[in-house]
Amino acid sequence: MERLQKIIARSGICSRRKAEELITSGRVTVNNEVITTLGYKASYNDIVTVDGKVIDIMEYKYLVMNKPRFVISSSSDQFKRSTVVSILPEQYRKYRLYPVGRLDYDTKGVLLLTNDGKFFNQLVGPESNVEKEYLVRLNGIISQEELRTIEAGVVIDGYSTKKCKTYFSSADYKNKSCLVGIIITEGKYHQVKRMFGAIGYEVKRLTRIRFGNITADGLKEGEFRDLTPHEIKILLKKQ
Repeated sequence: MERLQKIIARSGICSRRKAEELITSGRVTVNNEVITTLGYKASYNDIVTVDGKVIDIMEYKYLVMNKPRFVISSSSDQFKRSTVVSILPEQYRKYRLYPVGRLDYDTKGVLLLTNDGKFFNQLVGPESNVEKEYLVRLNGIISQEELRTIEAGVVIDGYSTKKCKTYFSSADYKNKSCLVGIIITEGKYHQVKRMFGAIGYEVKRLTRIRFGNITADGLKEGEFRDLTPHEIKILLKKQ
């Protein structure tokens, strides 16, 4: 249940303040009943009218998915490949969800989906500074000195990346590869792959394990769940 003025504002026809004026002036009905009380709450299944016209109410959704590899981080794809939206159950299609940022086609892990533009902009904008943590399988054994080079920032296409954090997780000396972690606050195109590539390391596999305070713990690849109100509050509070 939401306050009626918030539901009206969410439909996009006016601001919340204007919605309050519409309610107090008797121009709003809920299920054919005129409502003039600002504290009145309604659901997204109720029929709300303003000046006799039914408004289209879209409930906001906030999901976290454990994105599988080889799925497009988009709401649609011109080549008819699977997308993070197309693999959702049919009942979620009506919400017009889209991913918050992107993960590469061959990258798996934490991906948020929403239909709330304000939420999206707060988390993806250039000033968002949301931490994104990745586990990176490298071809070769990277040194601590080289990780410090990554942390200080490397140049990719004339741009110097922001300072970040890294850690060494494990080494597979037999197959000459290692697993490292990196925590960045940017989200440029293929950024993690290009950062390691800038110092001569090929990324063999990439997994995002955290977006802000959100992880995919307990979710199998392709599974998802709703974010809790507390998770949303903490996520936005960090901005």
